[in-house]
Amino acid sequence: LQEEEEGPLRKSSLCPNVATSEGTEPGQGGLAPAFPLPGEWRGKMEEEKVYSQNGVFAHLELLEARAYEAAVKQEETERQEEKLARLKARVQELRLQRDELRAKVDLQQKGQLGKEGAVSNPAQPSARAVLEWKIKSLKAMLQIFYLTGISGKLSKRGVCFCISTAYEGTYLDSFHLDLLTKPEVRIYRHSIPTFIPLQQIAKKYLQTDIRRFLSVLSDHLNAYVGRRYQADQLQEHFSGQIEGTLQRNSLCNLLVFNYNVSSESKTFPFNVRLLYGDPCCSLPTEVVISCTPDAPASLAETAAAHSDLFRRVALHKVFRSFSSAGE
Repeated sequence: LQEEEEGPLRKSSLCPNVATSEGTEPGQGGLAPAFPLPGEWRGKMEEEKVYSQNGVFAHLELLEARAYEAAVKQEETERQEEKLARLKARVQELRLQRDELRAKVDLQQKGQLGKEGAVSNPAQPSARAVLEWKIKSLKAMLQIFYLTGISGKLSKRGVCFCISTAYEGTYLDSFHLDLLTKPEVRIYRHSIPTFIPLQQIAKKYLQTDIRRFLSVLSDHLNAYVGRRYQADQLQEHFSGQIEGTLQRNSLCNLLVFNYNVSSESKTFPFNVRLLYGDPCCSLPTEVVISCTPDAPASLAETAAAHSDLFRRVALHKVFRSFSSAGE
């Protein structure tokens, strides 16, 4: 009897805060389930999954909008920088013309006064005035070329120029050119590649128009490094799409390679020959695409479309578009 009486007491003393189901009404007391039922759990999981997907999509849309805004801002910035560079170059040219006119006026005034009021020949300026005018003109010209990727500095013997090259905003190489100015302008030493027609350009422009000489030489160098950059990018990132090796010459104005095209559940090789007829251009002037004789007629349209792409778009970007289309 004592054990029977102590039994309920032990239970109530061990768990004083837990109500039993005896004597309780619905909705009062009782134990609630510690975990939701399986159906409720699945519902919550599906609801959280939907919310998660919506959050990812919204985040992707936000990133896409930000990327588009950044691209628009960058394009506008580049356009403004190009416009500013042209305006600065124009200002330098106008200043140079102003200085030339001032020098001529000063020389005429000094020549007319002469010694003891005698009138001298204004067409014969002094050697010092001519030298000062040449130095001033040369400094102004160096400033103009610096805005176009060409910089230079005066040396003891003449002028040292540095021609910086880039392609699509990517800095590539720099080439150096030392010119002697006495007794006449001539090339002293340089780092221009041998396959660039430096002597032909110098023979045509160096003695008569040094600005034109540097501008034409810069066009040749930028076009060469642009073609080389495209071929390097093709071999580095899209070698899996090319059959064999990419063949090119030193000037990179002739490229030959093969790649496969699928049609009617079969694969056919395309042989491509790109010829860059303009040495100052980084896009080909002639594109020849040939295929095997057993290829279907539908591949002729594909070859024509690819040929048009090679003429308008950089080489590595063409294969990037092929990859995107395949995916």
